[in-house]
Amino acid sequence: MLTPIRLWTRKIKQAVDAQLSAKGLTKTDSDKAELYVGYQIAVDQEKQWNAYGMGGGIRWGGGMATATQSTINVGTLVLDMYDPSTKQLVWTGNATKTIDPSSNQEKNQKNLNKAMEKLLKNYPFKQK
Repeated sequence: MLTPIRLWTRKIKQAVDAQLSAKGLTKTDSDKAELYVGYQIAVDQEKQWNAYGMGGGIRWGGGMATATQSTINVGTLVLDMYDPSTKQLVWTGNATKTIDPSSNQEKNQKNLNKAMEKLLKNYPFKQK
């Protein structure tokens, strides 16, 4: 059975591979690759406040309000591409998305695929 980290690693690689393949690149495990691709991920927890109010106002006075706090997970993925011959960074991009690990896994995969598509939309960078 895959751990959550290994499962997400596999999903991220599949999403990146699919987008790079759509751009005409071919994946290889050879040392003679023309491009090295690496990624880093981070998940931060942020507090979210939701406030609701009714009534009140300057002329009416009174009113009632309530606020609730929740914690949301925000995932960031940074994708880097290097020229192996010069060992120089040739392209980088990042995507950030609110994630819910306990949510529908199919929905999470769709969100990941959309994020990778958006991230690689302008790859390769075209100079003007």
